[in-house]
Amino acid sequence: MCAAGRRWGRRQRALLWAVLLAAWEAAWGQLRYSVPEEMPKGSFVGDVAKDLGLQLTTLKDRDAHVFDTGRTRYFFLDLQNGHLSMMEQVDREEICAAVAKCVLNFEILVKRPMNIYKGEVEILDINDNPPSFPERRNVLEISENTAPGARFPLERAHDPDIGANSLQNYECSESSYFTLEVKTGGDGVKYPELLLVKSLDREQKDTHHLILTATDNGSPVKSGSTTIEITVIDGNDNAPEFTQSVYKVTVKEDVAVGSRVLQVTATDRDEGPNAEVKYSFFQIPEKFDKTFKMDPESGEIVIIENLNFEEHEFYELVVQARDAGGLSSHSKVLIKVVDVNNYVPEIVIMSVFTPVPEDTPLGTVIAIFSVQDRDSGANGEVQCSISDSHPFRLEKSFDNYYRVVTAELLDREQVSEYNVTVRAADGGSPALESSAVLALQVLDVNDNAPVFLEERYSARLAENNAAGALVLTVRATDADWGQNARVRYRLAEGRVRGAPLSSYVSVQAETGALYALRSLDYEQLRELQLCVRAEDGGAPALSSNVSVRLLIVDENDNAPQVLYPAPAAAAGSGAAAAWSGVELAPRWAEAGALVAKVVAVDADAGQNAWLSYELAKATEPGLFRVGLHSGEVRTARSPLARDAARHVLLVLVRDHGRPALSATATLSVVLAESVAELLAELGSAAHEAAAPGEPAASLTRWLVLAVAAVSCLFVAFLLLLLALRLRRCHRQQLLPPDSGALRGVPVSHFVGIDGVRAFLQSYSHDVSLTADSRKSHLRFSAASCCDTLPARPPDEVSADLVPSGDQVTESSGQVASQQAQPNTDWRFSQTQRPGTSGSQNGEEAGAWPNNQFDTEMLQAMILASANEAADGNSTLGGGNGTMGLSARYGPQFTLQHVPDYRQNVYIPGSNATLTNAAGKRDAKNAAPAGGNKKKSGKKEKK
Repeated sequence: MCAAGRRWGRRQRALLWAVLLAAWEAAWGQLRYSVPEEMPKGSFVGDVAKDLGLQLTTLKDRDAHVFDTGRTRYFFLDLQNGHLSMMEQVDREEICAAVAKCVLNFEILVKRPMNIYKGEVEILDINDNPPSFPERRNVLEISENTAPGARFPLERAHDPDIGANSLQNYECSESSYFTLEVKTGGDGVKYPELLLVKSLDREQKDTHHLILTATDNGSPVKSGSTTIEITVIDGNDNAPEFTQSVYKVTVKEDVAVGSRVLQVTATDRDEGPNAEVKYSFFQIPEKFDKTFKMDPESGEIVIIENLNFEEHEFYELVVQARDAGGLSSHSKVLIKVVDVNNYVPEIVIMSVFTPVPEDTPLGTVIAIFSVQDRDSGANGEVQCSISDSHPFRLEKSFDNYYRVVTAELLDREQVSEYNVTVRAADGGSPALESSAVLALQVLDVNDNAPVFLEERYSARLAENNAAGALVLTVRATDADWGQNARVRYRLAEGRVRGAPLSSYVSVQAETGALYALRSLDYEQLRELQLCVRAEDGGAPALSSNVSVRLLIVDENDNAPQVLYPAPAAAAGSGAAAAWSGVELAPRWAEAGALVAKVVAVDADAGQNAWLSYELAKATEPGLFRVGLHSGEVRTARSPLARDAARHVLLVLVRDHGRPALSATATLSVVLAESVAELLAELGSAAHEAAAPGEPAASLTRWLVLAVAAVSCLFVAFLLLLLALRLRRCHRQQLLPPDSGALRGVPVSHFVGIDGVRAFLQSYSHDVSLTADSRKSHLRFSAASCCDTLPARPPDEVSADLVPSGDQVTESSGQVASQQAQPNTDWRFSQTQRPGTSGSQNGEEAGAWPNNQFDTEMLQAMILASANEAADGNSTLGGGNGTMGLSARYGPQFTLQHVPDYRQNVYIPGSNATLTNAAGKRDAKNAAPAGGNKKKSGKKEKK
């Protein structure tokens, strides 16, 4: 039981060792196969794909192949089936003549990733060679005096096969004088010897013939034979004798050619010629015969060819000593060659992975090489190393195979090329060393984005530039190489004033030059903010951005623009043109009085927009002056009686650009003492405003059209009032008879116009007269000012709400008598002037017209005053039959520019007319009243 347990334990250990051995071989990629010799080309050796655990597609993709070491290739890898096959027919005796075990090594190299697998194929011997003798016929001379028991060595046969297929035995034909004995030497080689068993007698038989046969133990058994012819000679009784049966000597393989190895000595006890001994090699192989030479007289063995320990480390020679009588003897010479460190280690680079991408992971195999040293022992032990300054390390794969792997991350931008020197040194004394250089290029990887030379760019570009003008050049560099370092530029998407940014500027993709695609205007665009992107040519591409600020520099390309007074071309033509830029100045104005203000702007900026004003031309030099920076037109002195009533001033407005640009403004200033004089001047100006080549009928035509338009509006208004009156009458019929307070009142008494305020506040009146009211009453609003009509006393409220015509006339007279003395100083205050020459006070400014009808009526009255200014027949005016309006409020001005100075109040169908003349407020007001009645009569007829 115990014995069985021990046997089971030994089996388990053996199985464990077998598993460990298989695992070790698999880990190191060791492959072992065996194949008989003499196999034809293409014969199957082993399934490499299966043994390595690799798919056929993997073998193809990784370019697996049998590495060529420069020696004879016996195998190849078939990628179609993954089999290792014979490259050519192999003869074991040819490649492994003196080696018991014939093993051929091979290496299989794969890439991506790089790896190497080592394998060996044992060439198995077959019995393909029969034993053979060097000579087919051998002659042996033996003296008849030779005593029985003498031994004569025979030439041995040679069989290149090994093992059972090699030479196993000798056989000899039968003879009564000789027998065959076979001896086995210390090296296991069998030597045939011929033993003399019976004395020879030359006189009876002088020649003997024997057949020596050598056989092996192969299947089938093969044999070879030779004929031995023995000649019996007479005389010589003693054969030469060597001093040693075996001679042994040790020599170094680097011994010089011609050096003596040793000297053999043999003696012969005979005398005379029978004692003379000659030395020679006996049955020496042909290749040894070229290495050593023996002196026949002295017995010295001399080297005639360089020894090579790696080829032959042991020589066994048979020497012969022969006397003149034909007797001979034999001895062995064993020469052992001692290895000398005479071979430098040989580095064989099997594969190099170059160029190496800079993003290669750590531990990647870069190169595989092997080291071979033909020396043996310590002289053949090789140590390899590489420099520590490189980001690589050396690893030993198996046997003498090494691989170089990455130990650190690579960066092509720092080091783009490595020259790795591999050094191999053996263990001899002195040690021999060799080296090889691995030139490794680092392949660039797109790991660096472009970098601009500046963090941000800015440039200044003058406006009105030419399309395609160069603005600036941005530049970015990329630390990568080749296509990865090729930088292209483009604009980031954006919009400027609703248009794409690419319509304003463009960037040249190769150079980074930024061009303006259009002419830029500072007044429209003062600054451009854009982003330029630099992108390399890698995959994937890397990019970076930089901001560019483009400042538009102002140029003096805009002349000053006059806002007030309006240019004559914009004012219209005909009579309307006479009202353009007309300013009023009283004749008693003092020096420095403000007459007008020229307002101008410049679209440019900075110094180009600084404006200065000067009086370029005047009708009366020295009467007016213009503020240099304010543009205010003031009197330089008090007007004189001899000064003309109308003056034309040409004001030059100039900016401070280079060159300076300018504009002119024309002002018409009227010096007048009264409104009548002012209107007379305006009327004459209207006639003079017509062009010399234009007929006078043109002005009249426009005036007729204006009056017709106003008349149509007035008729439409009357029709509206008539419709309202009929509606009211229809309602009165529905009322009771006792409510006839409104019966008998003329319709014209209910037609009222909300009048406009006069220029002077002292002549302003508020009158409310309704034509359609359920209460049907007429009320004069009371005011705290003496310039307005007083309201009726409270006790008269119960009276008729609508007075008769006489009562109205009487009331008008009373109102006129109760009105305060008007202010005869009708000049405008500073705040009542339009434009920007003075600010208007909110308390002094009148109300604007509150409906379209008031606006049209005011324009109609202004046109009428322009036509009737000469004869003074206007019933809408103030004192002296004039209206009292300044020429600045002509038709060319809209009511947005004209303050609301409401005029007199006119009541159709009534004899009452409100006037503002101080001298005619008493009994002298009959003439104006008559004039008003006449005018009213005309309007009623119309």
